[in-house]
Amino acid sequence: MRVLCVHGMGQQLRGEQQLLGEWVPALKDGLGRAGAGAGGRVTDGDVGMAFYGDLFRPPGQLLAVGEPVLRAGDVAMGFETELLAAWWDSAAAADPVVVSPTAETLARTPEFTQKALRALSASPFMAGLTLRSMVGDLKQVRGYMLDPATRLKARRRVSDLLTEETQVVVAHSLGSVVAYEALCASRRRHRVRAFVTLGSPLGIANLIFERLRPPPDGTGSGVWPGTDALTWTNLADAADVVALEKDLRPAFGPRVRNVRTHNGAHAHDVRPYLTEKRTGEAIAAGLW
Repeated sequence: MRVLCVHGMGQQLRGEQQLLGEWVPALKDGLGRAGAGAGGRVTDGDVGMAFYGDLFRPPGQLLAVGEPVLRAGDVAMGFETELLAAWWDSAAAADPVVVSPTAETLARTPEFTQKALRALSASPFMAGLTLRSMVGDLKQVRGYMLDPATRLKARRRVSDLLTEETQVVVAHSLGSVVAYEALCASRRRHRVRAFVTLGSPLGIANLIFERLRPPPDGTGSGVWPGTDALTWTNLADAADVVALEKDLRPAFGPRVRNVRTHNGAHAHDVRPYLTEKRTGEAIAAGLW
């Protein structure tokens, strides 16, 4: 495949074909808006999806009622509450409708968790999401970053699909972390020319950036995920709280091309990211 896509968090009940049914038309629209010529056109068969969502899906059991019901009290202290706090800060800074955290809410307590989730419900990021989904997303990020077995399995889903034909990798949300680490692991072998990240949390200090594999180099800069021929375009909506750091240049160097997008009411949704003209331009630039 010429274009490899890597989905984000919250896709555990879906599959690669279902996701491709949404990603491919939006991706083609983005290419069309970019005025991509013959070299930038893709067919359905040119696009693949590295799916890892099933790693976060509880196994089926007799008499099971589906996924466990997650509530505010299920947010674990530590990584999950710190990530939730970062999302809340980002949402409040981007949208005056979102109540800002105050000194009284700085302590990581069950009351803090409830207030944070309630505040985030007013954010464009939460449009269409339930509290259960938000708590599940926190746990998926924690699961990838802190569970070595899950991390390795997810990364292999990407690595196994990286072939000599793969020219572009497009990754959304948590998938950008998975894709970045997979590209770094094979950076001397893969032939990817364009890495396109959408709503990426890669620049979040302490929780994500310093925990990357490979870790930042001695100068504190993230490892470049390919050869010097690789271009990296990062797109972030101003209200996308997952993309807490909109500009990845301080973390990964001046070669990262950053684009601010406007996704409307669904700030973190992958589809408006894909239909953006700048996304189409970045993908087309990597195709030959």
